[in-house]
Amino acid sequence: MRDFARVVFDEAHRESWSIRRETVAAMNPGHPADSGYLRAAALLRRRGHEIEPHVAGPLDATALAGRDVLVIAHPAEDRWERTTGVGDPVLSAEELDTVEAHVRAGGGLVVLAECEQDKYGSNLDELLGRFGVGVVNTMVTDPSAAHRDVAAWVMAEAVRDPDAPEDLLAGVRAACFYRAGALTLDPSSEDEARVLLRSSPTADPAGAPLAVAVRAGRGRVVVLADSDLFGDDSIDDHDQAVLWTNVVTWAAGEPVAAESGHESPAAAHPAWPALKEAVEELRTLQAADGSVEPARQETARALAGRIDGHVGGLAPLFPHDAAYLEAVRADLARWADGGFGVPDFLDSLNAFQPQLRREDGLEHLVLFPMYTQNGNPDRNLEAVLLRVVWPDRVAELERSRYDNPMFVPVAFTDFTSGYDTNSAVLFPETVAVREVPSGFTWGAIFCDREAARFRRVGRAAADTLRLSLPPDAARLIGGRDLARETFVMWDLIHDRTHGRGDLPFDPFMIKQRMPYWLYALEELRCDLTTYRECVGLEGEGVPHAPSVRYAILFDRLFRFPITGERVRNYDGLGGQLLFSYLHKNDVLRWTDNRLSVDWARVDAAVIDLCEEIEKLYRDSIDRPKLAHWLAAHDLISRYVEPHPASVWAKGVDALPAGGPPKAWTDAVLPDEFPLSMFYEALRRRLADVIASTKGIRE
Repeated sequence: MRDFARVVFDEAHRESWSIRRETVAAMNPGHPADSGYLRAAALLRRRGHEIEPHVAGPLDATALAGRDVLVIAHPAEDRWERTTGVGDPVLSAEELDTVEAHVRAGGGLVVLAECEQDKYGSNLDELLGRFGVGVVNTMVTDPSAAHRDVAAWVMAEAVRDPDAPEDLLAGVRAACFYRAGALTLDPSSEDEARVLLRSSPTADPAGAPLAVAVRAGRGRVVVLADSDLFGDDSIDDHDQAVLWTNVVTWAAGEPVAAESGHESPAAAHPAWPALKEAVEELRTLQAADGSVEPARQETARALAGRIDGHVGGLAPLFPHDAAYLEAVRADLARWADGGFGVPDFLDSLNAFQPQLRREDGLEHLVLFPMYTQNGNPDRNLEAVLLRVVWPDRVAELERSRYDNPMFVPVAFTDFTSGYDTNSAVLFPETVAVREVPSGFTWGAIFCDREAARFRRVGRAAADTLRLSLPPDAARLIGGRDLARETFVMWDLIHDRTHGRGDLPFDPFMIKQRMPYWLYALEELRCDLTTYRECVGLEGEGVPHAPSVRYAILFDRLFRFPITGERVRNYDGLGGQLLFSYLHKNDVLRWTDNRLSVDWARVDAAVIDLCEEIEKLYRDSIDRPKLAHWLAAHDLISRYVEPHPASVWAKGVDALPAGGPPKAWTDAVLPDEFPLSMFYEALRRRLADVIASTKGIRE
């Protein structure tokens, strides 16, 4: 399984560019930046992609095996360019066949041509002709749209296709082609091609394609009429770095996931299905508080004996949980011997300490009487097989900068009925116990369920709203394993943010009665802080950071507002606030029944909203409670319209200000901030998709 692409950069056909520092220095010792794609390679590596050179031999099946994208950057004879000096700029017939087969089978190809293409002695035109693309032997000039007043350095004109499922120009406002040729598209080609960038109407030739994207079979091809725009001395101009990552990411297609799921010896053991069956039978005998009435206790006692035996049969597979499994069997026996009253599994809860061994793939068997958050409200017995998800990159982030010793990301292997719901957490406070422990030491979040819901709803929302996705966002929605690790990173930083910052109170962890919009702001603050952190992490080369930003944005905008009931739906309100903020600042637009996003402005806008919420918090340290609650209501009301009947929207004079805080909260409407007409329509369109995510797992 690979979350990111493997890119091979051909240097065996006398290319004019190299990704190897020593080769670049040898090619052009006086001006190495004019021969290097070192920065382009480093940029891909920071985004998680692997990039390697192909330095000798033919482009055969061995050279391309396991590679997602092949880059061919301007092969040429040595009399015209400084080259890698290896091989022949002409691809053999066998190589042409191999490259075409690689693409049509699902591979990616990025080709960088040049001005006056015919003179260089390569046969790129023959290769590209197999995908319906031609290279015109010319040099585009445009004095009216020139970079630094150099007529041959032409500023490209974007050709945006809002109907395309992916937006290869997301975040690209300007790009310069330095001594570019021009491209053509064969109208008779069966491949699906579109122009991305072209010369301006004042250029010679005018309106000529400069960059094109082609879907060929199951693969993808991007051709650009200039190779300098991504060179070391040019890639930082305008938005060329964004364009480079977009085209390579798009060419790579969707991530390749593992063909089979996690192999679990426990799930394959005959005791596991037998345990599940016995637990499911016992669940039907329980009352809401977990107890069993006397008339049913004989049956319950027999089932408890079976459950004990099955746990004993599975226990050798979990030596790391030996103390817990022994304790849970004792709690189960005590519950039965005591007449099946309200269950008390405090001893086994104290013995279960999954946070002490956060090892990727480590499996746990969990058996507790419990309710499931956002799932089953009753204290039923539940049996769950789960495994820890703790990839090295996340472990290093937690160790080095986001210390969170209680955070345990997990994935389902199998479960009983309480988790055939919307629940995606396992928290110790949900377990039936005789007294609350002195302190909770862990909290588990099912990243696989969160990721699966995100992918299904995000894909449906993008289709419904006709939103053209940036290539890395499309790759995230298409990638099961990429999405899972993304959610682990999101949850790690979000969870750690609670209780940190200039807080007027501990807004989420202390149990207190408050208007639900304060919880909405706190949850949103943690998400926007995570988003801001990931802007910085991306610059440091943490590859999942951009994916976390997309996940936060899409879940907040598309899933949260239309999921669940409208009564005090604080996560939904946070999503409404983010949508309205972006819409009112013209970052997000809904026009002609199509959603569009100004991707170049999203980061700044999200951070601005985060800072506005943080200012509310800082200012409220010096405010009395009612003043803080009103200020928070006012902040949200600037962007999300309150209910017309809202007492809070009328100000302090309409509130029972002289009464106790309970009177203030009683004045809050169940749906103080109703859905907009946009969200009402979206909820109707996606109702079946949202419903289908109940109990989802992949």
